[in-house]
Order: sequence, then C-alpha cells, then structure tokens
Amino acid sequence: MFNNKNILITGGTGSFGKKYTEIILSKYKPNKIIIYSRDELKQYEMGQMYNAPCMRYFIGDVRDEARMTEAMDGVDFVIHAAALKHVPVAEYNPMECIKTNITGAENVIKAALKNNVEKVVALSTDKASGPINLYGATKLASDKLFVAANNIVGSRRTKFSVVRYGNVVGSRGSVVPFFKQLMANGATELPITDGDMTRFLITLEDGVKFVLNNFKRMHGGEIFIPKIPSMKMTDLAKALAPNLAHKVIGIRPGEKMHEVMITENDTVVEFDNHYVITPTIQFAHKVQYVTNALGETGKEIGIGLEYNSLNNTEWLTKEEFLVMEANS
Repeated sequence: MFNNKNILITGGTGSFGKKYTEIILSKYKPNKIIIYSRDELKQYEMGQMYNAPCMRYFIGDVRDEARMTEAMDGVDFVIHAAALKHVPVAEYNPMECIKTNITGAENVIKAALKNNVEKVVALSTDKASGPINLYGATKLASDKLFVAANNIVGSRRTKFSVVRYGNVVGSRGSVVPFFKQLMANGATELPITDGDMTRFLITLEDGVKFVLNNFKRMHGGEIFIPKIPSMKMTDLAKALAPNLAHKVIGIRPGEKMHEVMITENDTVVEFDNHYVITPTIQFAHKVQYVTNALGETGKEIGIGLEYNSLNNTEWLTKEEFLVMEANS
C-alpha cells in the first residue's frame, strides 16, 4: 500500500515519527517520507539516523496553514502526530495548546483537502475520552474535526480517520523513563500518585503497526481503538525497581485514576483486536462500519460499553511488562 507513495508525518521527529519511519523503510519502498516539524535540531539529529534517498525534512508548524499546504503538495498519506501533549504545560499555556491541537488540526484538514490527499490518520489519546484536562479537551475537539471533515470532501478522494490509544511504554515524558532516571540518580523511593491508579499500555511498535493497518481498514470517519492491556502503576514500579519503596504523592490536577478510551455514550463496533467508535453525525455518503475496507466484519455493540483501564479484561504481569519494556 505504501510502495511508491508520498507520506507526510506532522510532528515527525517525535517517538512515533521515528518508529514509523523505521518500519516503513524496512517493509516498503515509499517515494517520499516527509518529516514535518518545527525543531531544526531534532530534524538534523533524525537526519543522521534516517538519510535514505526518499527522506525529506520540512521545517514548519501545523499552526501555519500556508506552509502546511505547501508541504502536502503531491502527498498521498498523512499521519498527524504533532501536538502539545503535556498536561501541566497545557494547563499553564492554554491558548498555545489550543493553537497547536485545534487550529493545527484544522490546518492539516484544509491542506489535505487542497492537495487532494488520499488518506489522513490523526493520532489521538485516551485523555480525549471524557476529558478532564485541557489537553484531553483539545484532542477531543481535534478528533471531532477530523471525523466531521469527511462531510466536506466533495468530489475529492480524501478520507479522514482517527487512532486513539493509551500510554506508550518508553516514550518521551512517560513514566518509565522518568522512573529510570530517578533510579539512575540513586533514588531510594519512587513517587506514586495513587496506589490503585491504572493505565493502558502499548509499545511504540504496536502503536505504529496499528496505525499502518488502519490506513488499510478505514472508510473515513472512524475512531480506531486497539484492545491493549492495563497495569496498576504500583505493579509497574515494582517491576522496574522491586527493591525500592514507594511514596504516595497524591493525584495531580487534571489526572484520572483510570483512563478511558470509550465512554458509555459512544456508539461502538467490536472487532477481534480493536474497537471502532462510529461517527455521531450522518455523512452524505452512507457507510456500514460493521465491515471495514479490508473486509473484516465486526459486531455492533451500540452504546453502553465503557472501555477503561480498570474494567479491562487484559492485564499485564510484571514479567510481561518487563518483556514489553525491553522491546520498546
């Protein structure tokens, strides 16, 4: 599907963009991979790692519609990974978060439509489901924009979908590298927000592969959610540092005890290894989401299913987590 195609990744110098580039280069022969981001140092460093003839590095900000439109000229597939995603930073700088996560999403949509891009997949987060912080609220707004964009494509070939998943093990700013840094600095205890807190966990590679597969599955308008395991944060800390004590520091503002990826008010179709949240609006073209573009058939659940990290049926053992972490 990706052979001889032009692919653009917004925020492409992040953890996702690097892993996506690694996998695409190893499995396919794209015509171009365009890394679109605003940090020249990160682009320079990534260029030392990935310098295949198909690689292109574009300095630009998703807030800049003109540059975004220019960068998408001739592009077939777009992955929108750019975001301001740190919860406390978003709370302290709300307008900056809105400009990147909402206005930036609008600019990606406009640029894709102007260039008749074939498919766009936007990355979401579990924090967008029933959000209680600004970051989650902006990503929910972004999700809604990408879903609704399918109603304004007109005669263009463009389709928009969203992928939502939980915490990526080992990604920048996540709990695992934070704990590891504390351990390397000689910490005698690890800070735990609450002893009962749970999170969804996924490896970066599995997240990238899920996105790749959904390019093939998508009709346009879906929010794809993988079935992934949960883990208590105390068990995660014990797995990483079995001999260190824990210090309960209390839940932080804007943080949930248990993350949610599907609320009980979402309309859901269940497949073997993932769920699909179907649009809340009626498109001009009727889509039967129970069967995807690959011909896989799901089961219509409707409303009433809440998929959260506490009621999950799949849980990681400490041993399984260490294997996951080692492969991340």
